[in-house]
This record gives sequence, C-alpha cells and structure tokens, in this order.
Amino acid sequence: MLRIIKQELRMALSKRTQPLRIRTTKWAIFLGVAVVLYGSDFFLYWVVGLPLLGVLTHFIYRWKTHYWTRPWGGWNDVDAGRWQ
Repeated sequence: MLRIIKQELRMALSKRTQPLRIRTTKWAIFLGVAVVLYGSDFFLYWVVGLPLLGVLTHFIYRWKTHYWTRPWGGWNDVDAGRWQ
C-alpha cells in the first residue's frame, strides 16, 4: 500500500503531468470560491465535497485505465502514464 501511495503522490506532484500555471489557476479558483462562500451554508460542501469528488474521479480513472496503462475516455497517450 505504501508503494502505491508513493507512486500516486509522485504522479500528482510531477511537474510533467500539469504545467505550473494550470495548478496555480486551479488552486486560485478553489480558494477564491472558498473565500466567497465562507460563512454560507455551502462552504463545507465546497471545501470537503469538491476535493472528495476529485479523489473519487482520480481513482475511477485509474481503475478504468488499468493503473494508467490503457486508454479510456479520450486519453490516448498511454506511454505518458507508464511508470519508469
């Protein structure tokens, strides 16, 4: 299990999977909406629900691509997902 967690973290934190500007924009939008929703009834749903939805989507995609080795859902770059 520890090996899988290390591989997933390596994939998630890799600078080759997403450019820095996309990661920065993603976090800026998430935090900006969190600031706007702070104090409302939807704040907890946003701060907890959206990351959980992202993790669920990640693991479904990982399962359907057979651990990033087969294309599924429009992803054709199989070599990019192979571990070296």
